[in-house]
Amino acid sequence: MKVVCKPIDMIAWFEKDGKIHPIKFRIHEDDYNKVIVIQKIRVVKTEKLAGNLMYVFECESEINGTLKIYEIKYEMATCKWILFKI
Repeated sequence: MKVVCKPIDMIAWFEKDGKIHPIKFRIHEDDYNKVIVIQKIRVVKTEKLAGNLMYVFECESEINGTLKIYEIKYEMATCKWILFKI
């Protein structure tokens, strides 16, 4: 996987206990937006990056007819989503 570290717009739902369920996201590339539906979440873990607590989701989706595995991160302090690796 290649590190891209791009901000994304995410649609997700949260349980009462704080568990996050990402559904789909939009990434801005050049002059257009691409929407990717998350088909499967393989691994969920937490990590500290530069002192910031983050949830890391390893997911898979079909992108342009190919099954891709990628990582998205949710930064707890700023509530921002990042496409980290693809």
